[in-house]
Amino acid sequence: MRALVSVYDKTGVVEFARYLLEIGVELYSTGGTEDLLRGAGLAVRPVQELTGLSEMLGGRVKTLHPAIHAGILARRSEPSDMSELEAHGFGPIDIIVCNLYPFIETIQDPGVTMGTAIENIDIGGVTLLRAAAKNHRDVLAVCDPEDYSTVMDELRRPSGVGDDTRQRLAAKAFQHCATYDTCVATYLRPYDDLFPQTFTIALDKVASLRYGENPHQLAAFYRDLSTRRLSLGVAAAEQLHGIPLSYNNTLDIDAAWTVVTDFAAPTAAIIKHGNPCGLACDEDLAEAFRRALDCDPQSAFGGAVALNREVDRATAAEIAPVFFEDLIAPSYTPEALELLKKKKDLRVMRTEAQPPNYRPEPGQPIDLDYKRVSGGFLVQTRDIVPEGAVSREVVTARHPTLEELTGLLFAWRACKHVRSNAIVLARKLSLAGVGAGQMSRVDSVDIACRKAGERAVGSVMASDAFFPFPDGVERAAEAGVTAVIQPGGSIRDPQVIEAANRHHMAMIFTHQRHFRH
Repeated sequence: MRALVSVYDKTGVVEFARYLLEIGVELYSTGGTEDLLRGAGLAVRPVQELTGLSEMLGGRVKTLHPAIHAGILARRSEPSDMSELEAHGFGPIDIIVCNLYPFIETIQDPGVTMGTAIENIDIGGVTLLRAAAKNHRDVLAVCDPEDYSTVMDELRRPSGVGDDTRQRLAAKAFQHCATYDTCVATYLRPYDDLFPQTFTIALDKVASLRYGENPHQLAAFYRDLSTRRLSLGVAAAEQLHGIPLSYNNTLDIDAAWTVVTDFAAPTAAIIKHGNPCGLACDEDLAEAFRRALDCDPQSAFGGAVALNREVDRATAAEIAPVFFEDLIAPSYTPEALELLKKKKDLRVMRTEAQPPNYRPEPGQPIDLDYKRVSGGFLVQTRDIVPEGAVSREVVTARHPTLEELTGLLFAWRACKHVRSNAIVLARKLSLAGVGAGQMSRVDSVDIACRKAGERAVGSVMASDAFFPFPDGVERAAEAGVTAVIQPGGSIRDPQVIEAANRHHMAMIFTHQRHFRH
């Protein structure tokens, strides 16, 4: 048997190569891998002995030669293949051990140049793996160091490596190449080519989950390798405490983190079943959390909490007495972490802080949002709107006061994180009531007002889309709401504005909606 070993990730390769030599496999290698194996005292032969040619073009061409690819692709069960191989003086190659140049890691550097990225696109390695995977009945395609032990165990058996393992390794090799090529294509795709005719996504498994939304559903959590910033978001979070994440926990943590990173001020958010049931901004993080919890402490029970600043002991002391399942923040003081770890039922997550409304730099791929539908996907850009891009057209006789205007802008930003039809009431940079996901907008208004109770008096209201009838504004006025922000655009806008004027309310049109289905 012969094996060609050429890897960038050299984890475990010396031990694997040593075992192959012990069972009589003849080893060939290239470049740094050859140097490593030779330095470990292993009898490895240069690939030039197979090709009869030295490396070319500064190492760009090493294994792209018929002596290698004919040796991989020759079908052992086809006498004509084997006789043709022999006629050219070539021999079969039975094992390919290969993984690829670090293109994905290279492009994570914000300062990487196009030239450096291009030089880290692997050609020979992809070709080796694809050839071996195609002929997997006869050739092992080993691209993951995690598989070395499995291959060694099966090579010890009299029957050798089983067909199931060969096929699994082949599928893994093709997936390894497909993921790699997707990341290259995404990097090279022009900035303005958002929706090409054909489109692939590269995903890397973060964890297997206990189950999906319900116990009878299987689930796993993947991160998107196509983005330039792998260090952002929940997929890059480190779990510091608690039991493993579930599917629903992950969704709520992501929703909570998305909310707090939309605000520049110190912010606390509490999410339950995908919707904010508490949100507040305050210069003091502990106070922000207290005010967020005051919005709806009953719904907050068992929810997910996110904070966009380091959690200190004072904030941790406010969180600890309440039952929450999940907490995420950019960092924790040692004292805060010590206190939070006493909560056995609380998952404590840490992820890198990010600027509000994070947008990729010009020339980088835009972060896209995907939704599964029967037989396909819907793909769109994310709902990210710079603060200054929101229209503030006052359409009522009364203009909002400065305090009302501040509250309206807070409510408008909060509103886009609530499921449509979405209504939020806010007071002093904190939510007072939320109405989410109703089929009728006036029902959402009614729920938000009932949730707010007495806090509705003197509050402001945001609606994610226009009011089709004046009834929503009428109901808000009855509850004590003094100002409204909404997109406008209804054929009944004049009646809605008239209702606001009649109740001496201020109203702003944004001319921009925030549906979230």
